[in-house]
Amino acid sequence: MVLDKLGTSLKAALSKIANALFVDDTLINELTREIQRALLQSDVNVQLVSDLTKSIKARAKETSRLTKKEQLINIVYEELTNFLGKEPKEIKLPTKIMLIGLFGNGKTTTAGKLAKFYKKRGNKVALIQTDTWRPAAYEQLKQLAAQVGVDFYGIKNEKDPVNIYNSAKLSNYDVVIIDTAGRDALSADLIKELNNINNVMKADERILVMAADLGQAAQKQAETFHKTVNVTSVIITKLDGTAKGGGALTACAITKAPVAFIGIGEKIDEFEQFNPKRFVSRLLGMGDIETLLEKAKESITEEKAEDLGKRFLKGEFNLLDLYDQMQAMSKMGSLSKLAEMIPGFSQLKIPKELLGVQEEKLKKWRFAMDSMTKQELEEPECITGKRVERIASGSGLKVQDVRELLKQYAQAKKMGKMLKGG
Repeated sequence: MVLDKLGTSLKAALSKIANALFVDDTLINELTREIQRALLQSDVNVQLVSDLTKSIKARAKETSRLTKKEQLINIVYEELTNFLGKEPKEIKLPTKIMLIGLFGNGKTTTAGKLAKFYKKRGNKVALIQTDTWRPAAYEQLKQLAAQVGVDFYGIKNEKDPVNIYNSAKLSNYDVVIIDTAGRDALSADLIKELNNINNVMKADERILVMAADLGQAAQKQAETFHKTVNVTSVIITKLDGTAKGGGALTACAITKAPVAFIGIGEKIDEFEQFNPKRFVSRLLGMGDIETLLEKAKESITEEKAEDLGKRFLKGEFNLLDLYDQMQAMSKMGSLSKLAEMIPGFSQLKIPKELLGVQEEKLKKWRFAMDSMTKQELEEPECITGKRVERIASGSGLKVQDVRELLKQYAQAKKMGKMLKGG
């Protein structure tokens, strides 16, 4: 999960409100201390944490139509949302985006992810390589462009980034993404190079790509780049699982450069537009149904999803249905990340192994199903020990792999009944 430790701590703090008999000053003080501890452990700026908790305490004394418990939970949600920017950053199209940042922050990979994000939404996209410092930059971006299916511009071994940019024909694109050079530190020559190329390209967006694991050092980096090239927004990479992501998120709040996108994994699809309301909702265990629906629409037709959903909740689906379901979900992202988006899902005691299904397992299961009879696919309950051995032998798998598939099927049926009941 993104910022797993922070989310767990915040959910634990909110559970104290839900379980309390009544809301008083003692509970509010205890809640704000828990929130302070959680944010500071995630490397959030001390002054910002102090301001946030003061605001929560002050608002807790206000009158409201909500119950005291509902009011307090709502205040925590609203203050955290305001804390992270309140509204999502809007990038108007057509646009020309210049990506800037130091070495090691994932700038080139992010260029590919950003290209895919816009292409999936029907836009014509071009990637331009102007990084003349890193030897592998040209080939890496060229390969990413081919993988995503967008146009690529670059000149191998050219030392002047302005010449590379001027050689590109960019009049018919909705989105142009320029990958610039980085350095180990923000040096005078990098500042000069960025200013030179920006004067030529006149980018609409100058986006700083910054890794979440920088911690509080992210604040200084964001401030320095902002003063140098007037950063319009930030993309935070490596936000999956890091304990220090709060530092990068709040560094943007300090510099007034909003977070536009976040990288939530290594795969090219593990990238999303940053929406403070949805992000905080996930952190607090409230789910994020809007993002879940967006991902679903990209991965499976509405008719197929509705049919699978009905069969799943009724417990009537067979092994082929299970495979279709898992395959569609794998296109949307890891099951554990999807679970964050389902309201109330974190309260269910779902086995961890059910949320840890990997693509490699899906491939093995497909091989196993290819070795099954029609009856076995439609009625998995008829598969006995001898049949398991035959299926394993015919598919080139271990008996354990086939048993794991059957166990997964049984757990999925059980989960369907739990969801139906809950």
